[in-house]
Amino acid sequence: MDSEFVRYTVEGGVAVITIDRPQAANAQNPQMLQELDQAWSDSDHDPDVRVVVLRSEGKHFSAGHDMQGGGDPSLGPKRVDGSLTVDTYFDWEERGYLHYAKRWRDLVKPSIAAVQGKCIAAGLMLCWPCDLIVAAENAQFSDPVGLMGMPGVEFFAHPWEFGPRRAKQILFTASSLTAEQARECGMVNEVVPLDTLYERTMSLAGEIAAMDPWAIRLAKRAINSAVDAMGFSHSIATNFDIHHLGHARAIASTGGQTSVMADLASMKARSK
Repeated sequence: MDSEFVRYTVEGGVAVITIDRPQAANAQNPQMLQELDQAWSDSDHDPDVRVVVLRSEGKHFSAGHDMQGGGDPSLGPKRVDGSLTVDTYFDWEERGYLHYAKRWRDLVKPSIAAVQGKCIAAGLMLCWPCDLIVAAENAQFSDPVGLMGMPGVEFFAHPWEFGPRRAKQILFTASSLTAEQARECGMVNEVVPLDTLYERTMSLAGEIAAMDPWAIRLAKRAINSAVDAMGFSHSIATNFDIHHLGHARAIASTGGQTSVMADLASMKARSK
């Protein structure tokens, strides 16, 4: 795999996908997301891989979407006469954000996210598709995009991950959860010291890799199917459309970019 922002290795039946853009707090540009999707695909097609671990280098897991761009500019949303339009932006986010998160969630092999530091907004769309989450004690989870006039990120799993009332408080106040609070509401499986995060995640991956892979595959399918029967996938699809009402308003009132970028820069400065 030849990529700039993502590393992929296999260790004893465990595929380790490493986001490697620490100088930008692992903020996601379109190129990084495409490279991540390729790494997930590689793990899915490798018969020697039984478990996937997603991690990142540096102080923070991910600062969310990189509004400044970077990487290959041809991979981002298309513009008409230099401006975003409602339909082209919807198409880009459906293909570039929503479909990626849904696909990673539904891959048959079990996955674990190892999260440290800040996990902001779209950072949630990297760890939420994973089956398990191990968090360092310094991890913080937030989706403060209400400051940008948006209801939440594109993969709107908030009521399922946080619980309805906790989700409302986080979104209504642009606040964050600590690692321990995330564990209490069921989003995080374990909270460990930062210096043992990788070791514990790999140990857990090893335990799962030692199980019958067919049994694990069936268990994952059964649990995901149960959650879908309770409305998860329908809710995700509906709330993506609601998300784009926010984008349509921004495009109509400000062109969709200038105020959004200013608000995001302010938001990230306050989160440091």
